[in-house]
Amino acid sequence: MEKKVNPNNKRGYLFTKRCIDIVGSVAGLVILLVVFLIIGLLIKMEDPKGSIFFSQKRVGKNGKEFSMYKFRSMVSDAEARLDQLLQKNETTGAMFKMRDDPRVTKIGKFIRKTSIDELPQLINVLKGDMSLVGPRPPLPREVKEYTNYQMQRLLVTPGCTGLWQVSGRSEIGFEEMVELDILYIKTRNCKMDIKIMLKTIKIIFITDQGAY
Repeated sequence: MEKKVNPNNKRGYLFTKRCIDIVGSVAGLVILLVVFLIIGLLIKMEDPKGSIFFSQKRVGKNGKEFSMYKFRSMVSDAEARLDQLLQKNETTGAMFKMRDDPRVTKIGKFIRKTSIDELPQLINVLKGDMSLVGPRPPLPREVKEYTNYQMQRLLVTPGCTGLWQVSGRSEIGFEEMVELDILYIKTRNCKMDIKIMLKTIKIIFITDQGAY
């Protein structure tokens, strides 16, 4: 029998978490404005016809879909090419990961390795679709394959970073990712969130752990 998860939904924690999300996302967008402009220019230089940002439907809290933003790191028809690559999937379960994905552009490889492609998600955080810390929001096609136990990843607001990202990211299989998310959902608190954010910064700027 699959165990039911009880999220930490204490009002004080949720209020503080939202305040941190608002302050953090606004500060990040202001501080990183120059980075946004430079990356946008580089993306356009490599592929003038493509867009700078990539919007993709993701599944958030309680199964609600929203548009998640990223810097475009792939060719314009990347989604159309996915079916041809599914057999080369390098992770397990309802996810697709490929170390040398031929759809990734030159600038895309750099912004993925450094996780710069994720920065536009600060807009999602400000809007309330996402939090700075939480389970990664899955694709609708992935959710269709979820068991009832795995669906519990959707009990809380998804995040830009989380236990999965700071524990190995793409090198961790789907089942282990689910267990890390469930652990976070049950035990989350402000101290844990801050530790995850600090570890995320360390990984991005020092180790590039598991990023591809």
